[in-house]
Amino acid sequence: MSWGLTHQLSDMSDAAAAAAAAAAAAAAAAAAASLDPPKRSRPIVLVTGTPGVGKTSTASLIADRLSFEHLCVGDLVKEHSCYEGRDETFDTHILDEDKLLDLMEQMISDAIEEGKGVVVDYHSCELFPERWFNLVLVLRASTAVLFDRLTERGYSDRKRGENMEAEIMQVVLDEAKESYSQEIVHEVQSNCLDDMESNVSRIEKWTQQWIKDNPDGQ
Repeated sequence: MSWGLTHQLSDMSDAAAAAAAAAAAAAAAAAAASLDPPKRSRPIVLVTGTPGVGKTSTASLIADRLSFEHLCVGDLVKEHSCYEGRDETFDTHILDEDKLLDLMEQMISDAIEEGKGVVVDYHSCELFPERWFNLVLVLRASTAVLFDRLTERGYSDRKRGENMEAEIMQVVLDEAKESYSQEIVHEVQSNCLDDMESNVSRIEKWTQQWIKDNPDGQ
């Protein structure tokens, strides 16, 4: 092999190595970027509470008022089969938490990419990552109101009684306080339409202030 041909092959080898190194660097940069979640320009809110306190209605109104993405967890579980069977004793699905959280993680990420806020509603809150939420709203209702609402839903005596006991013992509120920073957990009454309107208006004002306080996102 002549020196000239050897030199050309060496140059080609160097060029290939440089290209490979550049590709590897680009891949590494892309991988690193994928680990950094996009900044949220709008907050993410969790509306939680005992079944019957008005979570889905409140969250739906927040979504309509503020153009937020509404993730009703109960609907997601059914639509995407995020369960491993059914517990006939408690008349409920056995939740597949990993499948549900993976699904919601992607949905929340997509909403953030689109510059949208998110409102999530579910009767439990301890399974969600703390990093997801900027505000946790715990709805409360009187036993008389809750009794009527659960009766209208056709709950059995046992299921209705268990949920009313959970509300009296403020199980969801305590769960929220144990799972999230105290400063983002807020307890509000949800006994009537006026309460709902007041709660949504408060969230609207809070969101406006959050946006002002985070002009570059969070």
